[in-house]
Amino acid sequence: MKILIADELPQDKIEVLREKGYECIVEPDLKAEQIPERISGIEILVVRSTKVLSEVFDKSDSLGLVVRSGAGINTIDCQGAADSGIYVCNVPGTNSIAVAELTMGLILAIDRHIPSATSDLKENRWNKKIYSDAEGLFGKTLGIVGLGEIGLAVAERARSFGITVLAKKASRKPETESKIRSNGIKLVDTIEELISESDMISIHLPSKSETKNFVDEDFLKLMKPNSILINTSRGEVVDEAALIASLNEKNIRAGLDVFCNEPTTGTGNFSSELAQHPNVIGTHHIGASTQQAQNATVEETIRVIDAFREGNVINCVNIAKERVGTSTLTIRHYDKVGVLAEVFAILRKEDLNVETMENKIFEGSKAALAIIDVSGDVSETALTHLRKIDHIIHVQSSNR
Repeated sequence: MKILIADELPQDKIEVLREKGYECIVEPDLKAEQIPERISGIEILVVRSTKVLSEVFDKSDSLGLVVRSGAGINTIDCQGAADSGIYVCNVPGTNSIAVAELTMGLILAIDRHIPSATSDLKENRWNKKIYSDAEGLFGKTLGIVGLGEIGLAVAERARSFGITVLAKKASRKPETESKIRSNGIKLVDTIEELISESDMISIHLPSKSETKNFVDEDFLKLMKPNSILINTSRGEVVDEAALIASLNEKNIRAGLDVFCNEPTTGTGNFSSELAQHPNVIGTHHIGASTQQAQNATVEETIRVIDAFREGNVINCVNIAKERVGTSTLTIRHYDKVGVLAEVFAILRKEDLNVETMENKIFEGSKAALAIIDVSGDVSETALTHLRKIDHIIHVQSSNR
């Protein structure tokens, strides 16, 4: 299979792919608008921060998979890929420790004035009196907005500092609930309660339409004066103008790894009123950028690629989450050649569009179970024709 790697990946990991038989075309300096001209013949596209535009899918003739070697997918036109029948898969969870470490680093840097103290030392100034004015973290309260893998990793580290951790009640998987209990996280009923009770708030939300400007004027009004806001998720989650106003009016302090309108490449000019504010310390969207995290991410990227070659898709983000269709056919049949072909021929004749299907083999490989979701009502005539097919054991239909 031919892979286009349009971002930096470790050379030793690229060699691993080549040893597995993949043909790797490595062009880490490709810009988003250049990828459509390179996509012909490519079956797998691997990116990190490079944008993948809809034109890529329009121009592709072989592309089946886009792998985001990382978690966030806001740089990829996932709907455009879905419309072209192309999988988009990401690699979540491999960078959670790295982002959590940076989150705690930003909190510590704000509380202990580390950036300013370092700057003064380099300017030959000794200001022990000024920099001794730190509150300390023990006994403080940290509110975590977004209690996924990263949020949980932050909670675990914050608790080791003697910090009380708050999160909002929500419906979660049993394993997540277990981690919440083991980390001693206190759950509150509303986001308003979380904000107003916290001395520090850390944001860990994905970038999507419903999270844009999540931290807005109303959110910031509820924060305590002199409190700390940390954002290591996405710049668009924060209304930057509203945050600047709160920095000025409430002396809120912010530790930011992400900003709106960041450069699309690894280096470049960046002018930001928010980044230049004296109450802000910042980093360059490097939350996931530790060697440990990058190695884990690339190893998982290779696993996603291997699975695709074997006919499996893991971590796919643009497949419908819910079953589609208005009726479901459940068909038990003997595992013989042509049985399902005849089923589909009848469905086509009855103008029933197949939306999703699954065919499971019973132990011993003599019989199978096909579950087919279709759009449209399955008539008695259609059921009669289906039941007359050779090697059909049983057919039933239900409305969804």
